[in-house]
Amino acid sequence: MHSQIMKRSALLVLALLLTTGAWARAASEKPESFVLKIVETTDTHGALMPYDFIKNKEAGTSLAQVMSLVEEERAIDGQEVLLVDNGDILQGQPTVYYSNFEAVNETHIVSEVMNYMGYDVGSVGNHDVEAGHDVYDKLVQEFEFPWLAANVVKAGTDEPYFTPYTVFERKGAKIAVLGMCTPGVPTWLPENLWEGMEFKGMKETAEIWVPRIMEEEQPDILIGLFHAGTDFTYGGYSKDDVRNPNGSLIVAQEVPGFDIVFTGHDHQTHNEVITNSVGEEVLILGGNNAARNLGVATIQMDYDSAKKDWTASITGELIDGEALPVHPGFANEFAEEKEEILDYVNKPIGEFTESITTQDSMFGDSPFVDLIHHIQLELTGADVSFAAPLSMNATIEEGDVFVRDMFLLYKYENLLYTMELTGAQIDAFLEYSYGNWMETMEGPDDSLIRFKRDENGELVFNERYNSYDTAARYYNYDSAAGIDYVVDVRKPLGEKVDITAFSDGRPFDENATYEVAINSYRASGGGGHLTRGAGLEKSELPALTLGSTDKDLRFYLLKWIENEGIVNPESDGNWTIEPAEWAAAGREKSFPMLYGN
Repeated sequence: MHSQIMKRSALLVLALLLTTGAWARAASEKPESFVLKIVETTDTHGALMPYDFIKNKEAGTSLAQVMSLVEEERAIDGQEVLLVDNGDILQGQPTVYYSNFEAVNETHIVSEVMNYMGYDVGSVGNHDVEAGHDVYDKLVQEFEFPWLAANVVKAGTDEPYFTPYTVFERKGAKIAVLGMCTPGVPTWLPENLWEGMEFKGMKETAEIWVPRIMEEEQPDILIGLFHAGTDFTYGGYSKDDVRNPNGSLIVAQEVPGFDIVFTGHDHQTHNEVITNSVGEEVLILGGNNAARNLGVATIQMDYDSAKKDWTASITGELIDGEALPVHPGFANEFAEEKEEILDYVNKPIGEFTESITTQDSMFGDSPFVDLIHHIQLELTGADVSFAAPLSMNATIEEGDVFVRDMFLLYKYENLLYTMELTGAQIDAFLEYSYGNWMETMEGPDDSLIRFKRDENGELVFNERYNSYDTAARYYNYDSAAGIDYVVDVRKPLGEKVDITAFSDGRPFDENATYEVAINSYRASGGGGHLTRGAGLEKSELPALTLGSTDKDLRFYLLKWIENEGIVNPESDGNWTIEPAEWAAAGREKSFPMLYGN
């Protein structure tokens, strides 16, 4: 009996040690100085393989190239490596679309690739949520690493929906990683995609979890893995807005404890050291999209045996993804999957009698956007359609059209909604769109496009894109179909648009209510057209929604073209810019500012 009691006691102690993590610490290596490398990928957007399935050609950057760097770093004797991903991997290339919505009963290609590469941890991005519950809930089970988002909680509770943080132990040192997702998701995505979840502010979440991690885990290094950018003013937000979608810098500055904050979401590179509110240095580090640049942190961990404490010297660098070779083992491992996806995207679905390009869509009514308008109106039977070019420089050539071309025609996995809006709200929506899109011209020598200006009134040149920044992103350049209207660029903001009638001859009444075809991003408040433009509260938008497609709009565009067979894309000419000669001259001035000479 006594021996049984002793045995049970030993088991209880063992269970307690395992639960508290003390067993892992007791069994760990003796602390010793070492180098820790942390390699971050972010906003991969489906660039898993060294092939662009949309453009049908080899790709200069992908996770296949990243694997070469990771293998090289892991081979360095005595060096420890953490491979981390900062979200938005489930949208962009047909690679992931195929797994998301076609091969749904197979293991997802993203989990296959990331598990093969040996990722240690990831964070959830807004475009990962866009794939829907069926996809990301399945991936949580398939990933062999934790997928973090401390600020995404189960609705009505404080319980995290995803794992909030994780801890690694390397050579006796403890590294904690807290993950968060941009809280802008409810603004951009329809609720059915994030049903049962709430998105909390990043700063308020960090203020809860950092003290808890420090007390319970006592880490030697604390890392933030945040799918959020650093420009907290973007989109008109203030620093104090609890739901600021780009809160990485805010957290790094105002929540003490972090040694490194990895950024994502904004597709911008970051490598700078800032000083937080208590005078501590924090490295802000992030690569950009499609593995074009990787954020790599090098941490020299030195152990003081007398003080029984660690000191860390941290530096950051950005690695050019195009300079990395394709990992041969990776290419061989996923050769069969590549061929399967190629078979899918190379399927012909119809024929275009004319080429169409989004370049035309920047400067007026265009066949590219009008094709989307036409299909939206036909699918919904709505009175009015709103749509924007979702790519700045996409062209679909005349001739055979393939599945891959649908990713040029429609970049994102938006649903198609039907909403109920008044004539006045439709007018205000368009005023907001054109007010951000087109300049108030004083003569033909002015630019047609409204460009961003700095605090000194100077145009802002973007080295990354080799063009000038526009006041609003091109995917917010909404035009309308179903109504005829004129945009007078001589007039000030709020007075540019004059709606004359419906295109079928019916009178347009600002006091009447009409059905509007609109994508789910815009219908959820994305871009501000319905909120800042039409003056609606975000809480009002669901009640104005009459219906939604059950699949993404790209699916229906594909099926429509497949059904038509031969498509003659053309502009319906329902809106014009006045004065026409000013518009033509303004285009000539604006074009090289957008696309170069």
